[in-house]
Parts: sequence; C-alpha cells; structure tokens
Amino acid sequence: MQNNLQQMYKRALDLRAPWLNRWDNAMRYTMPTADDDAATLFDATASDAVDNLAASMYSLLTPPESLWLSLIPESDKSPDANLATIALRANLNDSNFYTTIHQCYLDLVILGTACLFMAENPIGAESAFSFTAIPMKDIAILPNAVFHTAIMPAREVLEKYPSWTPPADIRDNIKKDPEMPLKLVQSLVGKDFTAWLDVGGDIENNIVSKGVFETNPYLIFRWSVASGELYGRGPVLRALPDIKTANKVVELVLKNATIAVSGIWQADDDGVINLSNINLTPGAIIPKAVGSSGLTPLASGADFDVSQIILKDLRERIRHALLADRLGLLSEKEMTATEIMARNADMMRILGATYGRLLHEFIRPLCERGLQILSRRGVIDKISLHSDAELKYIAPIAQKALEETLF
Repeated sequence: MQNNLQQMYKRALDLRAPWLNRWDNAMRYTMPTADDDAATLFDATASDAVDNLAASMYSLLTPPESLWLSLIPESDKSPDANLATIALRANLNDSNFYTTIHQCYLDLVILGTACLFMAENPIGAESAFSFTAIPMKDIAILPNAVFHTAIMPAREVLEKYPSWTPPADIRDNIKKDPEMPLKLVQSLVGKDFTAWLDVGGDIENNIVSKGVFETNPYLIFRWSVASGELYGRGPVLRALPDIKTANKVVELVLKNATIAVSGIWQADDDGVINLSNINLTPGAIIPKAVGSSGLTPLASGADFDVSQIILKDLRERIRHALLADRLGLLSEKEMTATEIMARNADMMRILGATYGRLLHEFIRPLCERGLQILSRRGVIDKISLHSDAELKYIAPIAQKALEETLF
C-alpha cells in the first residue's frame, strides 16, 4: 500500500511539473512577489484587471453577510433544513472564510486552479470552521487524490509528532540544527489520510499520522479544464502572450522616453571615430570629427508612433480576456432595463460554464463539509444534500443565471 502511495505521489509531481513554469510566469506579470520581478514589471493593466475580476467573483459568488445559500427539505420527514441553513451561515460568517476566499479567487483568475482547505476548529472556538488558502505550488493532484506539501522546522515536527523516529542519516543533523527544514507530505486518497516526512527512504518508516476523512477538506476548484488535464486554465494564462508583449512595449517606450528627456549629445573629436565605442544611452556624449555633422539618422516620411497603437490594442485585448470590459455596469450614461438585461445575458454566456463548474467543485463540497462538521459536533441533525435536502444557491450570479433563463 505504501509503495503504491509513493508511486502515486511521484506521478502527481510529474504531472504538475509542466504547470509550475506557467504559474510562475502568470504570477510574475500580475502579482510579482520577488523584488527583481516587481522591478521589471512596467505595465499594470493585467494586475488591475485581475483585482477587478477577483473582486467581481467575490461579490457574485460569495457576497459577505449575504444570504447566498439555503437548504430546502426534500420531504416532511427530512431533518430541519432551516436550522441547518442558519447554523451553516452563522459559522461561515464567524469564521475567516470571507477574508480567505478572496485569495482563492485571485489564484483562480491567475492560475486557473485554487485550493481552499476547510479545517475544523477545536470545541469552544467562535466558529466550527477554519479556512486556509493553500498555494498551488504546494498542491499536487490525481483523480480522487490530493498531495499537500509543507515545509516545517525539525523542532516543530518533533513536537507535533513525538512518536516519529528520525532516520539515522539525518538524526545528527537535526541535533545540530533543530531549525533545519523538513518536508511534510499530507495525502488524501479517497477518504484515507496519510501524512509522512519526505526525508528519504520508505514512506512506511516516516509516517507521522493516519486517519479517515468523512468529507474532503481540500476544496480544489478550477476556472476551465481542457480535455485530459487535471489543472485548470484561467483568463490570465489565456491572455499571457498579450500581457508579456504589453509589458515589453511599455519597457521600450520608457527607454525611448529617457533618451528623449536626457538626450544624446555630440562633441568634436580630433581623432578617428571608432564605431565600436559608441554607446547610445541617455546622456551619452558621442565623439565626431571636427566640422562634420556626425552620425545622421535617416529621416522618416512621417512622424508615426506605432507603439501607442500597438499598446492600445494589447491593453484592450487584456481587459477583454480578463472580463474588465464586460463585468459590471461600465457605461457612463444611465442604462435602460433592456440594456441591463443584455449585459447580464452577455455576462452569463461568458461565466456560465465557470459558474457551473464552481457550483460543482466549490459551493456544493463546501456545504457538504460544513454540514458534516456541524452534525458530528451535535449542532444539527445529520443531513445529506443527496437525500435529505436540496441546495438552493441564491448568490447574485445565480440570480443572473435565473434571469437569463426566464428572459
């Protein structure tokens, strides 16, 4: 069994490997974390559009302090669905859900895949739920399997898992440096949970925890998925070529602007001009023969700034790909009811497939996990979305979908 788990883990890492570079590129041009990347980001069109789209998803899918979900009993014999709805909403409102989910929406827009970990708080906490947005670089998936890696100091690992005996080849290193980092791998295959330390050797000797989850705490949801792929593709990945090109165009425009401001100067030189020593940088002084006109550029027939035309077209395409020109009422004039309905219909055509996927991969598993935790704690009677109650999703995006269906 453990050998099979190790093979599954390696296969999951191999399938994720090609996506890591794509994710790094997407983050680099929209939400850079390294100073070097931030210093070479010259165009903020994509960053601004990403923020707007994530905020729109937040208000359309899970508006805070709003009644965006409800449970309808399947029959008179069903458990109290109204009580379950009230308890579920109350615990979501009292948890860190609304401060964490926005991080997942950013990952969803930028990377195409997001992961929200839904844990259970200790008894007596303000809410039964605790949420963590897990970076996708720490998650590897297979059908019906999730692998979550985390780096922990050796001291913390030994305190958290005192029954674990470090292998002989790293025991001395841990004694010398209790803060040395160790990789903890948490796997969920079906409902079976296994956590082990990836420090070499067989998994069997390094298992620190095992258990069973009744519902999956890893809520992994995707923007859209190509046939045969496990990870999603978001609007940023689709618009990445235009985002890169726009950034390069702005960089070249700024370089040209520094030359225009600082100028390039000429000075008489009694010697022979060496072309290899000419450096066309802002403020440079280029030697020229006495009495000569120096280097003379070939004048164009018209002053035609093609960079601005290219940049305008690129920015429009980026905003279009990130839905900045289609989400919300962006018109300067008041819109008629017909125009509003047309805008909503257009938005639902764009987000329809994504909305359906998020309802299946995010909203429903979130409710199932929440109801299971609350019923196990005795807050509500055990209630199943499959037989006892129907999930009624009443967020703004669902209302717009209903209007599109009716009209």
